[in-house]
Amino acid sequence: MERKEIEELVRRRITEKLKRTGKEYIVAANWKMNMSAKETKRFLDQMNETEIPQYLKTIIFPPYPYLYIFQKMLRYSRIAYGAQDIAKEEKGAYTGEVSADMLADMGCSYTLTGHSERRGYYAETPQIVGEKTKAALAHGITPVICIGETLEERQSGTYKEILRLQLDAVSAEAEINSCIIAYEPVWAIGTGVIPKMSEIAGTHEFIHSILVSCGGASEKTAPILYGGSVNEKNVNDIASVDYVDGFLIGGASLKAESFGKILKLLSVD
Repeated sequence: MERKEIEELVRRRITEKLKRTGKEYIVAANWKMNMSAKETKRFLDQMNETEIPQYLKTIIFPPYPYLYIFQKMLRYSRIAYGAQDIAKEEKGAYTGEVSADMLADMGCSYTLTGHSERRGYYAETPQIVGEKTKAALAHGITPVICIGETLEERQSGTYKEILRLQLDAVSAEAEINSCIIAYEPVWAIGTGVIPKMSEIAGTHEFIHSILVSCGGASEKTAPILYGGSVNEKNVNDIASVDYVDGFLIGGASLKAESFGKILKLLSVD
């Protein structure tokens, strides 16, 4: 398919989806442990000058120390922001943790839960992710629940069991269709490796079926984002896939130029 045909398909798919579901198309940025205060201010200065279409919900997840900058600089902006993690406890002797109440006090509307790096490096179990999700919702913060499988799980064919386990653990604790789901194949995060479009389509459709089984009306289920080496070169191809309701972007979101270009590529105007 020619590039112009793909771009037209993306515009049509996004337009149809907006009309059918009433959902905003979501483009989220996870900065992980990157950026400085100076870089953050420069980035937000540039983004405040970037025209963002009304139907695009743009969310940025900076490191905790820079949330105050977002609170100050985005007070009247259409760009939302949130935390990269959240404590499951309300308060108490939990050194290094940040509670939902604290995040709400900083103006956070969103938080990530269950990112593969939290699951892998910090041994977060599906149950812990469910409890963190519950804590966020209790304080009016929308969780972006990250799920995904390893390369071994994909190749062995057990990846569906893994994804179902991760989602079931959340639905046991909270109303999952009040959240946002971010599917990130662990083997594609930061590697430059992108699954085949048919793999993305099949996996997103499978996730959608689970959300429906959890009580969500087909068109009112939680949005499903795709994450894993997304950049300006492949975003349109992936956006043309069914059941992709937006993106969770890592490295390509660290520069306002590249992030802004992705937003422009997703414009239907």
